Amino acid sequence: MESRSSFERVSNHKHSYSTMKQPEIEISGIPEIDNGEYWPLSGKPYVDLILTKTGVKPIYSMYLPKKMTSELPSAGARAVSAVLTCGQKKWDMFYGGVKSGHKFSIEWRKFVDDNNLKEGDGLVFELLECSASKIHFRVQILRGDFPAELKPEDEEGANSDNPILLG
Repeated sequence: MESRSSFERVSNHKHSYSTMKQPEIEISGIPEIDNGEYWPLSGKPYVDLILTKTGVKPIYSMYLPKKMTSELPSAGARAVSAVLTCGQKKWDMFYGGVKSGHKFSIEWRKFVDDNNLKEGDGLVFELLECSASKIHFRVQILRGDFPAELKPEDEEGANSDNPILLG
């Protein structure tokens, strides 16, 4: 493989200047990684959860766990602007504090529907920004419907649809 300097000289007849080249990003062949849907956590506060039937249709109600609510503004009766970023898209909604049960507004429905979320899917909410007037989460979606080849095998060697109990 050829090695290049991270700087390239650019000439413009009368003027000569250097520009920094963008580093080449290796394509993994896994669409979710290449499209920015998965990434390492940055060290900022986060919470992971598994969606239950109340978080998806027809109820569409998303309550954040206590672990995360202690990091968020106590909005009281006033809702705070919230942004969820997943991949290259953003969803604007509101987050209500104590008086509304620490949940997202009805716009949560659009996030669920746009991402085809289902009961059993995992979500990782990473808190990127937090102020008294705005919160911003980066969200990773981990699908609960694993391909058959990744499911555990039962005693006869066939894939089992039953969950494995640990312990």
